Amino acid sequence: MASTYSFDIVSDFEHQELVNTIDQTNREITSRYDLKNTKTTVELGDDEIVINTDSNMTLEAVHSVLQQKAVKRNLSLKIFDYGKEETASGNRIRQVIKLKKGIAQEVGKQITKLLRDELKKVQGSIQGDAVRVSSKSKDDLQEAMVLIKQEDWPVALQFTNYR
Repeated sequence: MASTYSFDIVSDFEHQELVNTIDQTNREITSRYDLKNTKTTVELGDDEIVINTDSNMTLEAVHSVLQQKAVKRNLSLKIFDYGKEETASGNRIRQVIKLKKGIAQEVGKQITKLLRDELKKVQGSIQGDAVRVSSKSKDDLQEAMVLIKQEDWPVALQFTNYR
């Protein structure tokens, strides 16, 4: 039996779910009356989504569709980092949405500080873009999960490697 138990806090998303979200968004864009003839495209890159459309109004409609599809596929809206709207060729609008992965150093420090202040028997350590939480008791780890879920973090958090 292990003397200490641990789990990792990460910020990640399921890539295939994002691919499916983009596919569904494109399908709805081609069938919706207000977006049908706008030649709007939504393309998924390695770490970004590029939207190319006619106007601000259609851009807002595409945002709405994208967010609805993401929520239905259990993707957090916190993974989207909306960039500035740029003018593209032919009087069109282009926007790049960066995809957030990993926990930033500052957020990791906030998580470990919260654990240190609230739970004395739990240790948190930053390991790259994840936070490892360890304790001698599984109950303390469950308490740490509840505590972290109660806070509103600027990134989507998941718990992995529970041992």
